[in-house]
Amino acid sequence: MGKTLRHVITWHIIGLAWFALLPAALADSHSAKVLDDYGLNPGDLLGITVWKEPDLARQTLVLPDGSFTFPLVGDVEAAGRSVAEVRTELTERLNNYIPEPVVTVTVEQALGNKVFVLGQVGRSGEIIVGSQLDITQALAIAGGFTPFAQVNDISVLRRVDGNLLSIPFRYSDIEKGKRLNQNILLQPGDVVIVP
Repeated sequence: MGKTLRHVITWHIIGLAWFALLPAALADSHSAKVLDDYGLNPGDLLGITVWKEPDLARQTLVLPDGSFTFPLVGDVEAAGRSVAEVRTELTERLNNYIPEPVVTVTVEQALGNKVFVLGQVGRSGEIIVGSQLDITQALAIAGGFTPFAQVNDISVLRRVDGNLLSIPFRYSDIEKGKRLNQNILLQPGDVVIVP
């Protein structure tokens, strides 16, 4: 095999390898963006590091009041804010003590992002939501319906400003591809009831 042909084959293999790795790199950047946008909840476990400051590296729990405490910074409100917003606040507040701090905030466990499914399903209980979850997905995770389920009388209980709302859901409409807008995304603390 000539030197030129080997050279062409080598570059062809390198090119194929690069194209094979490209989707993974794009997926990683997409997942980083999703995590930056994730709205924090009480019960979430965060990992926080500051570059070149190993004494500040720690895991911290978002408390029931929605806050956590971090050295040099004090209390930080986290509930309802994105990971990016919390990282920005930590960076700004640490800047008083550390020149140009590089702060990383990760969600180690999204334990505060829970919904509940009760009633005539295969497995009642809580579901820890890793990303967005709609009603039909929650029902699937809960093992589907029992033979006695009243699939057109499902409701989602949601607390808004201290008031409890009941949102109706008719599964047979979704099965037929109708009224798809009722298959809403669930929010932390929602309870799906299947009578």
